[in-house]
Amino acid sequence: MIAIIDYRMGNLRSVEKGFEHAGVDDVVVTDDPLVVRAADGIVLPGVGAFRDAAANVRESGLADLVIERTAEGTPFLGICLGLQLLADVGYEDGVWEGLGIVPGACEKLPAGVKIPHIGWNSVEYPQESPLFDGIPESTAFYFVHSYRIVPQDDDSIIGSAEYGVRFAAAVQRGANVFAVQFHPEKSSRMGLKLLSNFARIVEEARS
Repeated sequence: MIAIIDYRMGNLRSVEKGFEHAGVDDVVVTDDPLVVRAADGIVLPGVGAFRDAAANVRESGLADLVIERTAEGTPFLGICLGLQLLADVGYEDGVWEGLGIVPGACEKLPAGVKIPHIGWNSVEYPQESPLFDGIPESTAFYFVHSYRIVPQDDDSIIGSAEYGVRFAAAVQRGANVFAVQFHPEKSSRMGLKLLSNFARIVEEARS
């Protein structure tokens, strides 16, 4: 079972429907720590502000559980704000503590570009990753964001895109933590392929 964490930030139903359209049926939206603890895979989506999201996920008691379960090797997928929260710190209208799963910072996109960045953008793969199996290089995915993660270790970047600056469109930490800045659930056939790939990673980890 894949648990989509409900921490009152954004596009939960669209992510659930994305998995369903990808042929993945064993998915549940939940804020119950017991369900998250029992899940074979965890998804942290989100749309909104880093400050509010970080506060909500901590107040729900799920932040420590996500850190614990990812450290145990549970497959994890962060989407959009769910990627940014993995950083050590976020600089959105202040300085806010992230989950610290992917060392680095969440910073605003550079001056001189229209913010938010909304639309389709091609993604290149500086590192191989099972998350992009069967998805051609330079595939376009759908983005909506004003901030980006800047990992300390460039080797954690498995997808990059260009918008005023080349930025991390996808990251991987170890063999089980994956996260994307774009919205696979809104990225047509190849986005659904990515969700299917994550479900396969979950299944392989369970077997």
